Amino acid sequence: MQQLQFETSWDKTLAASDRLYIEQIFNETKIKNNAEFLCSTIREATNYKEELLVTVLVHNFSEQSLLFINTKLRYSIQGEFIAEKLFTIPGLIIPPHISVPWTFIFPKDTFLKKSSYNNGCLEIL
Repeated sequence: MQQLQFETSWDKTLAASDRLYIEQIFNETKIKNNAEFLCSTIREATNYKEELLVTVLVHNFSEQSLLFINTKLRYSIQGEFIAEKLFTIPGLIIPPHISVPWTFIFPKDTFLKKSSYNNGCLEIL
């Protein structure tokens, strides 16, 4: 059975309203589909460095831990590729049947400039 887990720093700093929102997304998306891994979008934003921040709930439906070592992620909106990047995050290890919220950061010159980044989809390739 899929379980929701928060990384320690998230657990300590997450606002109650954000926690409830993530729990709602988890409850709506925790049923396994055909994919071993699924990213459910929580929010998108840009920061003061003009980086694209894509916060997702990463579901690991598989029987193995999900590691982010040179893992290619692609962010798209309605089929249009907005960003693609290799991520190596040694501290992000998602055990089998666990879902974890995480923010992936695409540096300033690595994504297509848009007026809005809402309603996108992050894929693990």
